[in-house]
Amino acid sequence: MNARPAAEPGRWADLSKRLISAALMLTVGAVAIWLGGVPFMALVILLSAVMMWELATITSRDRKYEAIALACLMGVSLLGAFIVLPVPSILFLALPALGLASTARPERFIGAIAAFSIAVAGYGLVELRETAGSYSILWLVAVVVVSDAMGYFAGKILGGPKFWPAISPKKTWSGTAAGWIGAAGVGAVFVAMGLAPASLILLSMLAAFAGQMGDIGESLLKRHAGVKDSSNLIPGHGGVMDRFDALTGAAVLLVLLGLMFDLPLAEGS
Repeated sequence: MNARPAAEPGRWADLSKRLISAALMLTVGAVAIWLGGVPFMALVILLSAVMMWELATITSRDRKYEAIALACLMGVSLLGAFIVLPVPSILFLALPALGLASTARPERFIGAIAAFSIAVAGYGLVELRETAGSYSILWLVAVVVVSDAMGYFAGKILGGPKFWPAISPKKTWSGTAAGWIGAAGVGAVFVAMGLAPASLILLSMLAAFAGQMGDIGESLLKRHAGVKDSSNLIPGHGGVMDRFDALTGAAVLLVLLGLMFDLPLAEGS
């Protein structure tokens, strides 16, 4: 009987780096979420600015100073949206997208959409922490992390048909479905703890799906730009966009749904 291919262990070659990086990110994030206020806002603004720098870089790699300027614009725009209360926040949140769209680069349209999504997600995360409390952020992060982790392991172990091979060749239907199941489990835990109504389970699955769409959206952007990762800032994960694309998608969905409905969020603390 033939032995399994020698390259098989390579499927798990990046696991240790991913786990270490994830542990560090979760630690920093947990402290910021617990503190709330200025520390959490500062972390969100920093991450959003770095994501904007990555976005500007991969859509036009020969404009380094322009990428730095756009990253600064993202930071200033979010800060303005948080502190200049008489002015509608949407005006500030649109500035990074308009700034990127005004530059000469081949992916201006899709880049502008991504920039606006990053700004809206950053604003939404801070608003969620301030209005619903730390449990709401912990729930959202847990949904994204568990969905991603279950999708990763299910895809590696079970394999099977690809979810959208033309855009994201590594994603499988088994991993996608496992992510939904994991998200529902996270919602069920918060419901069982008495922190939210049962409808949070459905919202958890919707947030996981939006997160997966955020991941696919970034894959589409990178495919257009001809790059594998948004940067190499995070060992085992690539760039900040690579790690937070799903959280961006989920946060944008919550902002949109929150404009129309009273969401069954996990509130407290």
